[in-house]
Amino acid sequence: MTESNPGADQKLYVIAPYLIVDDIFQSAAFYRDKLGFQFDRIWGEPPQFVMVRRDGVILMLKSLGSTGHSRPNYRVNPDACWDVYIWVKDADALYEELRAQGVKITREICDADYGCRDFDVEDNSGYILCFGQDLNKP
Repeated sequence: MTESNPGADQKLYVIAPYLIVDDIFQSAAFYRDKLGFQFDRIWGEPPQFVMVRRDGVILMLKSLGSTGHSRPNYRVNPDACWDVYIWVKDADALYEELRAQGVKITREICDADYGCRDFDVEDNSGYILCFGQDLNKP
């Protein structure tokens, strides 16, 4: 299927991955304080759900009230690279920002053979987030 005018009839515009975390307060604080995301509030009684956002990216974090439920992809399949891939405009600047915040870098920034300059970080629940810049876009 080819599109003569991509985006002209756009129906999809944002995605919000849903990650199960052990401690909603620790995770919300990690995403805010280390990764630069923001959130308005933590929902539920007891509190158990938060939507963190940065620029156009939203991640949903959910606690089930007990530990041991987070399930990063590599725990299911050691060959799984990431849980979330986030495209960015300037991978080098973000890499330096997150490194300065003490975020655990699990793969150093590099130019990958698939045309992106990217790096991986691990969040406080063990999820691997990759931040990548498309080298084919200005």
